[in-house]
Amino acid sequence: MHTHQTEVAIIGAGLAGVTAALELLDHDIPVILIDGSQDNRLGGQANEAFGGMLLINTPEQTRNRIHDSPELLLADWHRAAGFNPEDHWPQRWAALYAESNRPLIYDWLKERGIGFFPSVQWVERGLFGDGNSVPRYHIAWGCGRGVVQNLARHLESHPNRRRLTVLRSHRVTALKTAAGTVTGCRGDAPDDEFCISAAHTVVCTGGINGNLDKVRQHWDPCYGPPPDNLLAGSSPDADGAVHDQVNAIGGKVVHLNQMWNYAAGIRHPAPRFPNHGLSLIPPRSALWLDCQGRRIGPMPLVTGFDTHDLCKRIGHLPEQYSWQVMNYRMAVKELAISGTDTNPDFRDGKFLRVIWNTLRGGDPALMDWLIEQCPDVVTAGSLEELAGKMNSVTGHDRIRTEAMIRDIQAYDANLARGRRLHNDDQIRRLIQLRNWIPDRLRTCNLRPIEDPGAGPLIAIREQLISRKSMGGMLTDLQSRVLDDHNQPIPGLYAAGEAAGFGGGGISGIRSLEGTFLSNCILNGRRAAQSIAGKL
Repeated sequence: MHTHQTEVAIIGAGLAGVTAALELLDHDIPVILIDGSQDNRLGGQANEAFGGMLLINTPEQTRNRIHDSPELLLADWHRAAGFNPEDHWPQRWAALYAESNRPLIYDWLKERGIGFFPSVQWVERGLFGDGNSVPRYHIAWGCGRGVVQNLARHLESHPNRRRLTVLRSHRVTALKTAAGTVTGCRGDAPDDEFCISAAHTVVCTGGINGNLDKVRQHWDPCYGPPPDNLLAGSSPDADGAVHDQVNAIGGKVVHLNQMWNYAAGIRHPAPRFPNHGLSLIPPRSALWLDCQGRRIGPMPLVTGFDTHDLCKRIGHLPEQYSWQVMNYRMAVKELAISGTDTNPDFRDGKFLRVIWNTLRGGDPALMDWLIEQCPDVVTAGSLEELAGKMNSVTGHDRIRTEAMIRDIQAYDANLARGRRLHNDDQIRRLIQLRNWIPDRLRTCNLRPIEDPGAGPLIAIREQLISRKSMGGMLTDLQSRVLDDHNQPIPGLYAAGEAAGFGGGGISGIRSLEGTFLSNCILNGRRAAQSIAGKL
């Protein structure tokens, strides 16, 4: 058995773990960073993330003439979260985030050379204005991979680099304890077992959402029954094994039913693990249909307002999947895929190319790739032909072709009446979206689905996709893991998704979006500062 001794052991080398290690090196504290993944690359799931962060009072907000405040953010946060009275620590973390996200996250990243796209996006507005009151979603240049790899380079070049040991392909199987104190961990190494003795142990292992069995076990019935056809949007490394270990030694794990899943998942054209899916940012101008091809209503589904509600409504549909029907022009301009590699211009920092593709109505390369490679995407020259191809995707003749055509043509007829006579909630939402210039540039002007010059017609079959855990280990503001009596377990900390991004569920039942990468940084820094005696 390989044995090690250190001041701090960090389990998990994702964004929270890398951040905590960097902060500890800043205080000249010895660290062992343990990475269980097989690709030998630090950063975990942040390497696959799009890189959006919810931030306020930034230069980007000022340039976009957005007036914001911690008080407004916190009020929005509470409305979206729906906290229970006993959610003391999630509320404390939310208040800390609202007050301090600028210095603790934005400024810290900027000091390390990480920049943001100048236009601030407005996501999760809420179905009835009960989400983000103003735009706050900042996109990091380089996406999630750019952020975490930048920080990893700072680790490697740190003046105190000699104080850091990185153990790759080491998987923790148990926490060590003595007299009620966590004293390190042990597990499996590539060629043997290992054991680490440490004064402080920080759990940064991510959530449970790569383990679909565990996701179904904790599935909240507000989303309907646990789906058999659920797609995996998280790596199988995020299996919740260390959650079980923390629970076994008395640590409190809460709110695992609170997840941030997405309603528009598609099968990955080149899957790397079973049930691997991609999460679409679907076109707002497309019509959202059920498994029979009937328009979902009476309130139509439109992305960008309330992701939690979209998942609830899809989860209660027959068969728990949906279709979106659009034309090619809509798809090219509006459709995107969440992630680093599906946004190469942001990933590679190509500002002029981002502007050029936006102004010319999108880049067809992504849509063409999906049409050619994704089994959930079909095209046709007519709605009759499209219905037949939709049935071929599922292997069932569920599409009611005539009814689907009537629904689509009724929507197009409503559009054709002109602005004075529009009477459809999706049209009203599209008009409202286009009032914000960044959304106007990414949202088609009001055009019918059967637009003769905008074809071919496209249908995309979409399923629920498992992405992030919003519950986890209960932590105080020092990132210390608490027990059933709300007392800290000596020697044990948690950060990032493992801690529900703070307090076992900082976002409550729904996120304002962009609170995941940013909270990995906040939690990781707080854990390290607590260990260093700086809080």
